[in-house]
Amino acid sequence: MTTIAAAVSLAPRHTEVRQFPRPEIAADAGLLHVELTGVCGSDWPYYLRYPQSKGPLILGHETVGRIAEVGEIAKRRFGVKEGDRVALEEYLPCGHCRWCRSGDFRLCDETDTLNRPNTIRFGSTPISVAPALWGGFAQAKYLHPNSVFHKVPDHVPAKLATLALPLGNGVEWSILQGRVKVGECVVIQGPGQQGLACAVMAREAGAGLVIVTGRGTPSDTKRLALAKRLGAHETIDIDSVDVLERVSDLTGGEMADLVMDCSSGGPAAVIAALQLARKRGRVILGGRAGGKIPDFEPDILVRKVLTVMGVRGHSFEAVELAMHVIASGKFPLEAMCTHVFPLAQTDRALCTVGGEGEADAIHCAVDPWA
Repeated sequence: MTTIAAAVSLAPRHTEVRQFPRPEIAADAGLLHVELTGVCGSDWPYYLRYPQSKGPLILGHETVGRIAEVGEIAKRRFGVKEGDRVALEEYLPCGHCRWCRSGDFRLCDETDTLNRPNTIRFGSTPISVAPALWGGFAQAKYLHPNSVFHKVPDHVPAKLATLALPLGNGVEWSILQGRVKVGECVVIQGPGQQGLACAVMAREAGAGLVIVTGRGTPSDTKRLALAKRLGAHETIDIDSVDVLERVSDLTGGEMADLVMDCSSGGPAAVIAALQLARKRGRVILGGRAGGKIPDFEPDILVRKVLTVMGVRGHSFEAVELAMHVIASGKFPLEAMCTHVFPLAQTDRALCTVGGEGEADAIHCAVDPWA
């Protein structure tokens, strides 16, 4: 392969497939032959903003592929060899700060794109930064010396392997941070990709009652049905049922041990999460409220002795555990993999995730060889 095809986002809702020369690989770097790259929910706002704020770029960071080339220094540092199958993290952490040493590399200053917009990161770095191949919507992807890998078993289909990062969020939020215990009641607000991942992992952890809530829209209705297939015991359409009364009925008035808001449903969803939690309950906020909460009464935290935590992303451990669950075949996760688009339809893939393309999408992916 002397040239590499990649989908370059040039402007909001405008992507073109371009050819790039195969880069020279230094001793501390590598090149990944891309099998498939998932379309993350964050790719949609990136798509709308970054081509203008950063310049043309190759999006995509939920990448699965095989090591095509790796330098001698990188081979020892990465712990991989040519031909190995891996899933990549989007982060390029320093590896030496307190956050990296503790496994929280997503908090490393080197990965902080909010406060440091020019941070190099897979799927959000412009092609003006050599060697340009920073995104997964391409036939090959450059492997920076600080790349973080997860081994992918050969028997796992690429579509399922691209779920490693979103399911890693489910592990992080449900198990590592939410601390789900056997027999507990868990309420998950929002049946999107993250909510479904949390439902799977809450059930895997042994929760006795997993409840997923959503709206009465056609898309949410289908996703709530899928939540049942993935292990949820109950689902609630909050447009037609009083969610507080229903959870009270299901729990004998005790309410939920753990509530996870994955809905990005605004201030109302945050207030509902606090109300759904029992005394000494835990509340995980994974969705963005999108603004201030005018009706928030801090006393509810005191009255109910609640633990409330905001979460973002996942740790290395979480993705390793997620890959183990994927490889086990225990859950029908293929039902989450709804769409695969060829490279020439990357625009369509991104718009689908943004709610402007194909219907009934949950997790989409781009095949650079189709």
